[in-house]
Amino acid sequence: MYAVIVTGGRQYRVAQGEVLRVEKIAADVGAEVKLDQVLLVGEGEGVTVGAPLVAGALVTAKVKSHGRAEKIRIVKFRRRKHFRKETGHRQHYTEIEIVGITGAGKK
Repeated sequence: MYAVIVTGGRQYRVAQGEVLRVEKIAADVGAEVKLDQVLLVGEGEGVTVGAPLVAGALVTAKVKSHGRAEKIRIVKFRRRKHFRKETGHRQHYTEIEIVGITGAGKK
């Protein structure tokens, strides 16, 4: 069974047991979070597509850790003008493990 969920403004295809990094979620390590914005639920040949969300579908995940991604460099440069500006950014993330997927009935 798999599902397509929305969290942090991005869509992810998830299955039970998968570990993935998403935008930071305000939850403690070890806590269970319920992701209710499910766009699609699939099991074998049967697929349920929401309009836009699947009614009654729920994905349960366990928070494994929090962290910050690798630093990316942002460079602004103007040639021949003696202008160069460099900054960096590290995005916060939450690592979650998908524990269960409960979907709506097949259509």
